Amino acid sequence: MSGLIAKYPDLSACRNDTEAGYRCLSRAYRAGGKLLACGNGGSAADSEHIVGELIKGFMSKRPLSADRRIMFESLFQKDGAYLADHLQGALPAISLVSHSALVTAYSNDVAADMVFAQQVYGLAKPEDVLLAISTSGNSGNVVRAVRVACALGVTTIGLTGSSGGTLADLCAVTIRVPWKSTPDIQERHLPIYHTLCMMVEQDFFGGMDEDGLEEDGDVRRA
Repeated sequence: MSGLIAKYPDLSACRNDTEAGYRCLSRAYRAGGKLLACGNGGSAADSEHIVGELIKGFMSKRPLSADRRIMFESLFQKDGAYLADHLQGALPAISLVSHSALVTAYSNDVAADMVFAQQVYGLAKPEDVLLAISTSGNSGNVVRAVRVACALGVTTIGLTGSSGGTLADLCAVTIRVPWKSTPDIQERHLPIYHTLCMMVEQDFFGGMDEDGLEEDGDVRRA
């Protein structure tokens, strides 16, 4: 967290909420949950970016545990060793924006502003976290997804601009970037979610922290 604030002093206003968001994610992963992420436009791209940092190694190479390596090698001999060498520990995450067939079908057949809500209804469990990204905090399809998540008992994190919009009243945690212009907000969303991904990765896999220091994971290796 100190590295984030050093590079972006204006984000000191987000420190407490960012730390709260990290605790939500860490708690979800300890409980066997996953992250769902959604947003529109640039925030849709951010959703995909976040999943990339969680499913594979980010600041850590995340080698498989000895038990997992033995499992693959015992099942597939030579190719098992290749699998074990090239797989990395994963933190489960799904970007709701990437399901093009479902998104287009539901938009055409039912309602475009209900696609994310339907995905949350079909995929989310109480131990999961929904990360809702909206610079205004008022994107209708994102807000409806959060409402469904709340009804299902799913923890919600909003990533917004300064006002927080509707999401500020709905989400368990809302990280509000202290800017009003969409490009300015999006520029600062990236270092915030990078920090969240680094902090959770350290918990589970160790690796480099945001200040470039080696740390050992103290939870598990998958």
